[in-house]
Amino acid sequence: MDTIYAVASGRVPCAIAVVRLSGPACRFVIETMCGSIPKPRQAAVRSIRSRDGLEIDKGLVLWFPGPASFTGEDVVEFQVHGSRAVLAALARALADFDGVRPAEPGEFTRRAFLSGRMDLTEVEGLADLLAAETEAQRRQALAQSEGSLRRLYDGWRRRMIRARALIEADLDFSDEEDVPGSVVETALADIEALVADLDRHLGAASRGERIR
Repeated sequence: MDTIYAVASGRVPCAIAVVRLSGPACRFVIETMCGSIPKPRQAAVRSIRSRDGLEIDKGLVLWFPGPASFTGEDVVEFQVHGSRAVLAALARALADFDGVRPAEPGEFTRRAFLSGRMDLTEVEGLADLLAAETEAQRRQALAQSEGSLRRLYDGWRRRMIRARALIEADLDFSDEEDVPGSVVETALADIEALVADLDRHLGAASRGERIR
């Protein structure tokens, strides 16, 4: 798999720009360009050089070994001065490594999803958070990106599995004394409550779409 890189901060020129890499070549890239690998998840000041020894910039370097990273892969972040010249030189230096290429739009998040670091609801929440323009949009997107919908849907799934198990127990073992006769009634009551929860959620979802 290729190692990908992209500017992860805002529009340039700016005071500081963040360039993120993800993939199997990260360790080699950081050793080659910075001389040594910082301690995991601790910022370190390093001189960042191309493969021929030309200094590109001096900035902060962060090392996130996988799987404890955003994408689940090895990840490196360079925090450099945000001029077009610095970023262009850094891009040229990164492209000089075999198997290192610019990231496609959304590729970091796609890798996080494929590695199981995020589910689809969290991916959608992150996209909404990046596009949020109002306080209501921010709150809604932040909750979703932190897994609120996943926890809700997982709870619904557990309730449906339990109701199904009760109904199957009644069908398979209705003539046995250790299966109470009220299991179907219990299952139906749970399903009715779940339907009511779904209806309320759909109403709230409609409001959420309007907020978005």
